[in-house]
Amino acid sequence: MAYLSDKELLSMGFKRLGSNVKISDKAAIYDCHKIEIGDNSRIDDFCIVSGNVVIGRNTHITPQCLVAGGGPGIIIGDFIALAYGVKVFAQSDDYSGKTMVNSTIPKKYKAEIFEAVSIGKHSIVGAGSIIMPGVEVSEGSAIGANSLVIKSTEPWSINVGSPSRKIKERSRDLLNLEKKYLECEK
Repeated sequence: MAYLSDKELLSMGFKRLGSNVKISDKAAIYDCHKIEIGDNSRIDDFCIVSGNVVIGRNTHITPQCLVAGGGPGIIIGDFIALAYGVKVFAQSDDYSGKTMVNSTIPKKYKAEIFEAVSIGKHSIVGAGSIIMPGVEVSEGSAIGANSLVIKSTEPWSINVGSPSRKIKERSRDLLNLEKKYLECEK
């Protein structure tokens, strides 16, 4: 995988760009002036990131992910993994059939949903999962592969399915590893 150089990253005009950030030369990043990326984070091949997006430190957005912050925004915390093909949306059409849908239709005929999304520190979102507008993936949450997340999760929970549901608690042991890691960083 080839990454953009530091010079190329700086020329993109990010709102904030941490150190040791890696972005694939095959990723599509739109509205860079609205995007913040923390230290040691990485965006891989064939990802699309657009709109108001904040990405924390040590966060990995793996190949083929879509992070569509639009106006409401998406906040992705520290130590996050978005596995292959994850989609995160801060806006969506209304699927009820009461209004028209798609980008070619004037807004007066639509009823779009615009709600911010947040993904809390130490969360992991499994391959192929979708996170819908207004969802808070709480700290330490794990989302199983191919899950549809339409409701906020409980902290330190494991959630699976379509729609996703909590199946059990998640261990917090990794918090001790975070502490050791951050001490080594100093």
